[in-house]
Amino acid sequence: MLFLSCRLQRSRSFTMAFFTHRVCRSFSSSAVRNVVIKHVTIIGSGQMGAGIAQVAAQTGHSVTLVDTNEDILKKAVKGIEGSLKRVVKKKFAEKPEAGDEFMQKVLQNLSTSTDAGAAAQTSDLVLEAIVENLKIKQDLFGVLDKAAPAHTIFASNTSSLPISDIASATSRLDRFGGLHFFNPVPVMKLIEVIGTPSTSQETFDSLLNFSKALGKTPVSCKDTPGFIVNRLLVPYLLEAVRLHEKGHGSKEDIDIAMKLGAGYPMGPFELADYVGLDTIKFIIDGWSEKDPDNPLFAQSEYLNRLVGEGKWGKKTGEGFYGKK
Repeated sequence: MLFLSCRLQRSRSFTMAFFTHRVCRSFSSSAVRNVVIKHVTIIGSGQMGAGIAQVAAQTGHSVTLVDTNEDILKKAVKGIEGSLKRVVKKKFAEKPEAGDEFMQKVLQNLSTSTDAGAAAQTSDLVLEAIVENLKIKQDLFGVLDKAAPAHTIFASNTSSLPISDIASATSRLDRFGGLHFFNPVPVMKLIEVIGTPSTSQETFDSLLNFSKALGKTPVSCKDTPGFIVNRLLVPYLLEAVRLHEKGHGSKEDIDIAMKLGAGYPMGPFELADYVGLDTIKFIIDGWSEKDPDNPLFAQSEYLNRLVGEGKWGKKTGEGFYGKK
């Protein structure tokens, strides 16, 4: 995914140049109570960002989707349109006119921009769905903090980085939280709502209410490694890899055992390939760096080797399982 920096440059870390205009506005650092989120700016139009934009637009929110250039945004909007057509086909099969009206209303709620600073000026919520890189996220929010109004809530869709660390680049610690969506966003019902020790109750309540307005089920999380889902899921995946590494079961048998014995729709190796081995390694690397003595965060030589060979799973066509 492409992502952001306030400097107009591009590097291997895909630093994005959204900030063609820096808007400096002074505002109070005091919490703004009872924010009703109506206008949402989403930074990053990859699979997650586009999915969040679609769901927010479907539920009547005014959405601005931000990315580096118009070509990227056009591709994202085309993907959203394709997803909406599938919704229409399923829900409006016998009412094509109603389906056309539905699509038109949703797309009217969606606009795009290459200027994150300008978009933030009219937003109740700014949500980033960019690369899992702490410095880049901090740079982004550091700039947006000067552009957004006092009432605007900031949130990150990070799956592994501490929300407090991201928020530290801003002066609105009380108006900063986490909204962790799951892929594919239009289908998955869960949102993890993360509060830091500095997040005000008003901000947290606004994020919970926004999640419910999207038609999702929110769960309240603390700002701990992996929150709830990934904190349980990633060690489970790594333990399956260790089981295989020790010769205690084949990948195939472990997957079958968990599907038929535990009722899981996918086995751990199948799921790891779907999530991305590089993503799993990134998460476990960050956790093990912060808590090196925790055996749940221990490295896997097998996983590291596959990632080093560029075998990242579904996204590269080969991972724990071969090319399909």
